[in-house]
Amino acid sequence: MVKAYLRYEPALTFGVIASPESNVCYDPSGRLLLAAALDRLAAWDLKRGLPSVSFAPSSSSPSLAVSCIASSPSAAVSSSIASGHADGSIRLWDAETGACEATLHGHRSAASALRFAPSGAVLASGSKDCDVILWDVVAQAGLFRLRGHRDQVTDLVFLDSGKKLVSCSKDKFIRVWDLETQHCLQIVGGHRSEIWSMDVDPSERFLVSGSADPEMRVFRIRQSAEEGEDWSKWDVLKLFGEIPRQSKERVATVRFNRNGSLVACQVAGKTADIYRVLDETEAIRKAKRRMHRKKEKASAKSMIAEGNGTVIDPLPAPDLQNPTVIVTDVFKLLQVLRASKKICSISFSPSNPPRGCLATLSLSLNNNTLETYSVDSEKLSKMYSIEMHGHQSDIRSVSLNSEDNLLMSTSHNAVKIWNPSTGDCLRTIDSGYGLCSTFVGNRFALVGTKSGTLEIINIASGSLTEVIEAHAGSIRSIVPIPDEDGTAGARGFVTGSADHDVKFWEYQEVQKSDNDSKQLTVTNMRTLKMTEDVLAVSIGPQGKHIAVALLDCNVKVYYMDTLKHFLNLYGHKLPVLCMDISSDGALIVTGSADKNLKIWGMDFGDCHRSIFAHSDSVMDVKFVYRTHYMFSVGKDRTVKYWDADKFELLLTLEGHHAEVWCLTISSRGDFIVTGSHDRSIRRWDRTEEQLFIEEEKEKRLEETFEADLDNDNEYRYGQKDDAPDEGSVGVPGRKTKETVTAADAIMDALDTAEEELKRLNQHKLEEQNNGRPAKFQPNVIMQGQSPSDYVLNVVSRIRPNDLEQALLALPFSDALKLMSYLKEWSTVPSKVELVCRVCLVLLQTHHNQLTTTPAARSLLTELKDILYSRVKECKDTIGFNLAAMDHIKELLAMRSDAPFRDAKTKLMEIRKELSKRSDRPDGNERRKKKKKKASGES
Repeated sequence: MVKAYLRYEPALTFGVIASPESNVCYDPSGRLLLAAALDRLAAWDLKRGLPSVSFAPSSSSPSLAVSCIASSPSAAVSSSIASGHADGSIRLWDAETGACEATLHGHRSAASALRFAPSGAVLASGSKDCDVILWDVVAQAGLFRLRGHRDQVTDLVFLDSGKKLVSCSKDKFIRVWDLETQHCLQIVGGHRSEIWSMDVDPSERFLVSGSADPEMRVFRIRQSAEEGEDWSKWDVLKLFGEIPRQSKERVATVRFNRNGSLVACQVAGKTADIYRVLDETEAIRKAKRRMHRKKEKASAKSMIAEGNGTVIDPLPAPDLQNPTVIVTDVFKLLQVLRASKKICSISFSPSNPPRGCLATLSLSLNNNTLETYSVDSEKLSKMYSIEMHGHQSDIRSVSLNSEDNLLMSTSHNAVKIWNPSTGDCLRTIDSGYGLCSTFVGNRFALVGTKSGTLEIINIASGSLTEVIEAHAGSIRSIVPIPDEDGTAGARGFVTGSADHDVKFWEYQEVQKSDNDSKQLTVTNMRTLKMTEDVLAVSIGPQGKHIAVALLDCNVKVYYMDTLKHFLNLYGHKLPVLCMDISSDGALIVTGSADKNLKIWGMDFGDCHRSIFAHSDSVMDVKFVYRTHYMFSVGKDRTVKYWDADKFELLLTLEGHHAEVWCLTISSRGDFIVTGSHDRSIRRWDRTEEQLFIEEEKEKRLEETFEADLDNDNEYRYGQKDDAPDEGSVGVPGRKTKETVTAADAIMDALDTAEEELKRLNQHKLEEQNNGRPAKFQPNVIMQGQSPSDYVLNVVSRIRPNDLEQALLALPFSDALKLMSYLKEWSTVPSKVELVCRVCLVLLQTHHNQLTTTPAARSLLTELKDILYSRVKECKDTIGFNLAAMDHIKELLAMRSDAPFRDAKTKLMEIRKELSKRSDRPDGNERRKKKKKKASGES
């Protein structure tokens, strides 16, 4: 009989606040800050310091890191948040519910830039594959692909109400695209290094771009009414000047605030420069002052020269009434923000700033922290900081208490206590670099550090009670000593260190004073001297044996009571990094840096099997209690589930985005917890779903075959050309498993419908020949539908983003069959858009064959007349409905705010005037001086 096992599946991920690989941005409302947490998003309420909405992909979808985020400026569109992922896919999310609305496939490598059009209905995406793709957010389908860049696209900006798109790339060029004609209008050079970011102010006066050059470049944007000799016919951008930067590091992000009065330049370091953007009046005033100073210097020079008897050519007199405004007259350095750690991304809040502030700036740091600052003309003030919900560095150890309701994790400077069921952080205790940890009951915990100290933590108070200088080297392992009945940690514990010592400790409770509660302390009872660094220690279930892994690749097993040598396990080619003994004491498993797991018998020390387990070092291995099943984790980012009796791999769990350092298993084996270098803690739960070894083997072979097939299709006709056609346009989607499946479904539906039509015709002939009606037995697959309706339902079920690629995969014979149904489908009002789209793709794909096929000519002639009339009817219906909705809107407005309309308009004007005044620092200074003067006179 085939043995069945229970499947483990991902259940919870926590500990990551902001991924360093992605940017941060505000949601459409401006209240929540969106930050990527590896393969998911979180919308953070900055005031409360808690995640308000979580955007998590379905468990069936692969775990792909988020590489960029964008939010729509318009909240009218339901899919108002977009995320780009490492495989090039784009996901659209509902901002309120956190549900994934659609997944768009088009890029061949990681998405690197996203930007919504002002209407929110169009999304532009750039990628490492050098292409820019425009997406229809409402239809959830691609519009077209723009080719021209020769390196990664780094940023995108819309101009002219979404009619033009500007893209910058690491190829040192900026390109301006006309989206209506789908061609490149202008190529802007001048940067001497890779361009990393750019942005345009809300009024579309200036575009600022940043690279590794020591200055930022500012371009003027031609307005629609601006014509003259200075502009060529097609130019949209014209160089205005260069702003010298404060830092020598490359620019990472350039962003304007909501009203365009500030621009922030964040570098790939710890600083961000904030510049004030002066309006036209202030810029002219500053230019006049500059020209006046220049004139004074020139006159002073000429006076000195006359005194010395030298003659200086007179400079042309500057025009003080109409001075020439240069870039330094408009952009003025306001503040320099210096963070404690490297800044990964910045974002201005689109909502109104607090009173007295110019703007609110949020940033993500590479130590898993979010910070928000208020920007004033005089200083920068930190408003909020979110750091409690995750470690600031990688997680080196995790452990569960005896009741499995508390989880402890350690990192380079802190110990955190979590609720493993919800992922909530309960306690944060400052500590040393913790490499190993264990609970002592439910009140205390022990942490072994890299410096060799042993830290005792009181969990209830969340405080560090004692630090003991336990070893001269780093403590690599802490293992509780079980009682004879198997109770872990009741007698004491053992530590193994790089100072070649294995020390045995006992617990003692002391009471420092009458008012204090009892505190835990420990005493060293015995020491076992080794010849090499101790890397791991494991103790048998009844405390009979102790196994010690050494740096010389050997594992030595001793008797616990006498410390006499019992077994020597050798065979690994590199040091053993982890090991565990089964709960019945029969097996010991060792994991090594040589990527192998070895299973040994504890009776004679014989090696039962050596398994090539991971593609990199095995970092931790644990048995499930009362079984011979075991879990292992490694630097290859995977968690693997094994049967140690059959030496079979049962399951591979993927989800971590970096090396997995540690794992712990619950006492009942119903869930496991893993900690990783990506700072995430993941819980994997055992389900009731059964798995079988043979089925899992077949599934792994199919996945390998499909991955190889995708690679073959990608490069079947050679590598992609590094130099694409200048400003060319391509198909937005790409071939995926879903599009191939959709094409197969269409072909099967066409064949089934054709067979059904033949049967119907044959049935009618038989009725005519026999002269009496006979009962027709329809095909069960068609579920009582006519052949035309059956094919229509199959085509309608295909996702809009996959439809074009599915139709491209159809052979000409099937395309001709599909077109024969379009006439009948066009009579259904709700399907006119689908019919037009199918007809357009098939005509573009098979144009030459259709025009030379006699049977297709009559079909095309009929479709031409029918589709024109159907589209006109739909257009008229939509126009009528829009006019009706506008009329209803006007009626509602007249009823609701008619008495207050004038007051509302006046209030908006007052608010606008106040915001303008608060944006002027000179006005604030004047008001302060007046107040001081008045107080002095009084």
